Amino acid sequence: MFRWPISVYYEDTDAGGVVYHSNYLNFFERARTEWLRALGVSQTALLADDVAFVVKRAELDFCKAARFEQNLIVETKVIQLKKASMVFEQRLIDEHGVVYCEAEILVACIALSRMRPIAIPQNIAQEFKGGS
Repeated sequence: MFRWPISVYYEDTDAGGVVYHSNYLNFFERARTEWLRALGVSQTALLADDVAFVVKRAELDFCKAARFEQNLIVETKVIQLKKASMVFEQRLIDEHGVVYCEAEILVACIALSRMRPIAIPQNIAQEFKGGS
C-alpha cells in the first residue's frame, strides 16, 4: 500500500468550503502519480516511449465531506493486475482512519499514438506484483 498526504486548498472547495466532488479524482490521480515516482518510474520517459496510463472507469463512494485546510491521506493499492490494465483501490482518510471517499479506479495502459491497449511495461508490473 502507498500513502500520500493531501492538503485541501481553497481552490479544491466550493463556496461552502467543502471539497468539490470532482477534486477527489484529482487527489487520487496525484497519489497514483506519486506512487509511480516513488517506484522510480518517469511518466515523461513513458510518454517518450509512447506509453501512457488512462483511467477507463472510476467508481467513487463519497462517505464524508472533506473541508478546506484539512490534511488528509490517500491510501492506494493495486487490487487487480492484468496484462494491459490494473485496478486501484483508493481511500481518502484522516489521521484517525475516518474515510472521506473510497474509489475503485480501472487504469489501462495504452500506446498513446494509437490509443490502443498495450502490455504494462514489465518493470512497472513487477513493482506492483511485489507489493511496493
